Amino acid sequence: MIYRKFGNTGVALPLVGQGTWKMGESRERAKEEIQTLRLGIDLGMTHIDTAEMYGNGSTEELVGRAIEGVREKVFLASKVLPSNASYQGTIRACEGSLRRLRTDYLDLYLLHWWSRHPVEETMRAMEELARLGRIRFFGVSNFDIGQLGQAERAITRGSIACNQVCYHLKARGIEYSLIGYCRSRGIPLVGYSPFGSGDFPSPGSRAGRALAEIGKRHGKSARQVALNFLTREEGLFSIPKAGRAEHVRENSSAVGWELSEDDIEIINGFFPRPDRDTSLEMI
Repeated sequence: MIYRKFGNTGVALPLVGQGTWKMGESRERAKEEIQTLRLGIDLGMTHIDTAEMYGNGSTEELVGRAIEGVREKVFLASKVLPSNASYQGTIRACEGSLRRLRTDYLDLYLLHWWSRHPVEETMRAMEELARLGRIRFFGVSNFDIGQLGQAERAITRGSIACNQVCYHLKARGIEYSLIGYCRSRGIPLVGYSPFGSGDFPSPGSRAGRALAEIGKRHGKSARQVALNFLTREEGLFSIPKAGRAEHVRENSSAVGWELSEDDIEIINGFFPRPDRDTSLEMI
């Protein structure tokens, strides 16, 4: 696994981590999902992302079981629901996540998306959680430039550690202005749903065949090509979900090699760069 500096945190994280959305919702699959997360950790995919919203807490409970005995190897992230993001609500939500995850601290705590609660309250709670040692870093998710600016101005101690956003081949809106803004501020972007949440190009489509052909030249799959492309620049990370061992192995081998300029030109042809600012996509 290839690691990269994670903004201003002083930490290096794997380019490809592990998302957990929709995991922990089936007792029948729990053992396999835990084994898969463990395998990912063994393969260097030590950034594990979850949220209190996922499975109404059952996903955090599954992750807690998966990291038992290996907590020190993991960079663990969770998120507070916007409806809980008042000052006291954020602190209570964090304590609930810690309890379900069976840990006494989070490496990263994020506001899941923009909240009706004043962002000043949420950031003040994040700062307090960091002061108490309950979290190491804090950040946001699904924030555009204007919202990021408001969050940054609300902070008196520390800084935004990252912005987690939807980023896949058919959702490249962040490339118009958000990537540049975040890079200028030292804020990494962590892309979720890199395969489009069920909307990845089918093998029989023209785009799917093009990705497969690029992959063939590198001895890689179409999905590995996509993940490589989505983490190709400084400050970009990805957290695909993989509920099966073969998928986590595939994801772990998506980096450590380079797409050629011709490869990138072909990808841009099928999945064009944005030519204007658009609203952030969310899944």
